[in-house]
Amino acid sequence: MGASRRGSADQGWDGMVMDVDDDASVSEGVNRVLELHGHIDALVTCAGWGLGGAVEQTPIVDARAQMETNFWGSLRAVQAVLPGMRAAHGGRIVLLSSIGGLIGLPFQAFYSASKFAIEGLAEALAYEVEPFGVKVTLVEPGNVHTEFTDKRRTVSVPVISAEARGDAYAAAVSKAVGIMEHDERNGVPPERVAAVVHKVLEARRPPRRTSVGKASERVGLLAKRIFPFSLFQVAARSSLGA
Repeated sequence: MGASRRGSADQGWDGMVMDVDDDASVSEGVNRVLELHGHIDALVTCAGWGLGGAVEQTPIVDARAQMETNFWGSLRAVQAVLPGMRAAHGGRIVLLSSIGGLIGLPFQAFYSASKFAIEGLAEALAYEVEPFGVKVTLVEPGNVHTEFTDKRRTVSVPVISAEARGDAYAAAVSKAVGIMEHDERNGVPPERVAAVVHKVLEARRPPRRTSVGKASERVGLLAKRIFPFSLFQVAARSSLGA
């Protein structure tokens, strides 16, 4: 059973309305599933959106909103289902991270920060819930062709501020976000990600983390681990438009 902020009316599938930014909404949503089915065997958290802009120019309220959905929203859902999973001594939790949760994305820093946070949460959580038979997996997609691109929010720099700075970041932000949007529109179909999630949920021994996307993107994860950072940074700057 699926849930989203918009529910099933415009999604075309059997889903319910649940806003992960809201404690009460998450609690009500989880309780509804328990009332209908009696138990929750698996949780997949994938709510999220992107925020484009320079760190210096991003209002704190926007940065907090990014973290509210992408990180705290996942945590709310996890905390809501864990009591039942512990009682049943079993369950699967799949947290949608991102390759951007392992490689910082310039001019999308708070998206990366939210996914880096998900990575740390999942690793720690896995140790805590393993004694109760609950398995935790991180799925790390690269670029995926979804509505994410069209719904990205871009930081609006006040005119006075822009004039004072000479709009120092404008060209770099435009270039980087343009590359991101091009790559996303040419990313893998969402069904590829769904297939990986399904495989994880069916696996007898699910991995702690797994990536999905084009090989050219996934190789960056390996490169960051094995190359000297100075060399990795040169390649990353080129591919990310920084």
